[in-house]
Amino acid sequence: MTLSVAIVGSAGACGRQLAAQLLDRRTVAPTARLQLVVHHDGISATEGHGLRADLRDAFADDAPTIELVEHPDDVVADVVVMLAGATLPSDPNAAIDRAGLATGNFAVFREYADALSRRGGPAPWVVVQSNPVELGVAVFAEALGPDRVIGAGAYSDTLRFRREIADGLGRRRPQVHGFMVGQHGDHLVPAWSTVAVDGIDADALADWIRGQRRDRPLTGLPDEIRATRDALVAQVGRGEIDEAFRVLAGCPADLRAAVKPFLVHYTAGRTTEMVTAHAVADLIGILTRGTPEVVSVQVALDGASAGAGLTGVGAIPVTLDRVGWTPAPVVLADDEDAALRAALDAARALRAQMPDRAT
Repeated sequence: MTLSVAIVGSAGACGRQLAAQLLDRRTVAPTARLQLVVHHDGISATEGHGLRADLRDAFADDAPTIELVEHPDDVVADVVVMLAGATLPSDPNAAIDRAGLATGNFAVFREYADALSRRGGPAPWVVVQSNPVELGVAVFAEALGPDRVIGAGAYSDTLRFRREIADGLGRRRPQVHGFMVGQHGDHLVPAWSTVAVDGIDADALADWIRGQRRDRPLTGLPDEIRATRDALVAQVGRGEIDEAFRVLAGCPADLRAAVKPFLVHYTAGRTTEMVTAHAVADLIGILTRGTPEVVSVQVALDGASAGAGLTGVGAIPVTLDRVGWTPAPVVLADDEDAALRAALDAARALRAQMPDRAT
């Protein structure tokens, strides 16, 4: 299926990576269109011209039409990717406050959600990867309906989770199955009950998972994530980079998956651009191929659609195809279900702090 794609925030580190990965994978067909969406008043408008020229030179053999777009009302695509907005500071000694990103990024979410809703006609797919992901999904779902709005944060968390498990068991990531659910942040939920690994029998895997969980209750994981993150980022701030990564390597797989992005952010010179773009490119590839796949993504739940009385915005395993998403028949353990509901409550509380949607 041929889909046109618009990348909001295309001049940023993640947007550039996504544009290059989509073109390198040939996900956007030569007969389609790739819109590079930049802010008309900012430096990104200037950088967008150079990015467009560079991409055309690199991928001219089979590239789609590449357009530079400066205004939300000019965004026209089958898939709109939200990568714009503020991110964490680059100084490891500055305060870390993901929720603090919400107020400024909420305005960006609202601007583009309202512009897309004004167009009328069938709603495009919207893939949110700006933080807070749950807030972005809520805003776009309110404006466009929930059926084609997903957040990619849980998918990137799942990729990290599977890789950490693969490393611990001497396997490759494609051999590992399982999901992260909940929230893209402190309230992420490692769904250990969904984990399976090719070539490892259930009893041996269960023993290994018990060693990773170390009798740590999921109710304490948000505090554990914050404490470990703050301690390791403080080490980075003191220049103890090797030691921070050594300490992280000794943490359980689920904690490594949650905390490592912060170390990457503060040591790689920019945000986690590679895996962020890779996750979104994977999801767009699923939509393009049209073959249903089960993935963990953030969605707006209404209780009935979730089939388990879940309401609010959070990540669950869903079956994703060209038409929309539907909850996948994945049964979580009781403690995972409780942690998921706590994550939904946290996302709901953050949304309640923002202004009501204009009518």
